Amino acid sequence: MGSDLETIEEICEHGCGDSARTDQLRESLQEDDIMGMVQIFKALSDPNRMKIAYLLLRGQECCVCDIAAVLGSSVATASHHLRQLKLMEIAKSRKDGKNVFYSLKDHHIETLITMTLEHQKERNEHE
Repeated sequence: MGSDLETIEEICEHGCGDSARTDQLRESLQEDDIMGMVQIFKALSDPNRMKIAYLLLRGQECCVCDIAAVLGSSVATASHHLRQLKLMEIAKSRKDGKNVFYSLKDHHIETLITMTLEHQKERNEHE
């Protein structure tokens, strides 16, 4: 057997499948959409960037200095992570004098982070 996680119940023992259904599912896979989703999750897979996204969710808008202080990092490091989140269209920024304030790009990102957090908390409750 392959993985320790595999069990008899999880493996089809004979060729089955509904070719019409699999054809329809295959056609629904839009490579650009899939790769875009992968990039969002990749951007959020870094613990510091996920912390920043969470801080932006909680604080609505934060300046780079505040984010660096909360993370215990340099302003340059916080700025680097924020730039990556902005490039991936997860965050947006606005300048106010000499300060730059960041917030989450839109409600879709807010929902993604909120739902992921809720899922994790439920997992922790069931352990």
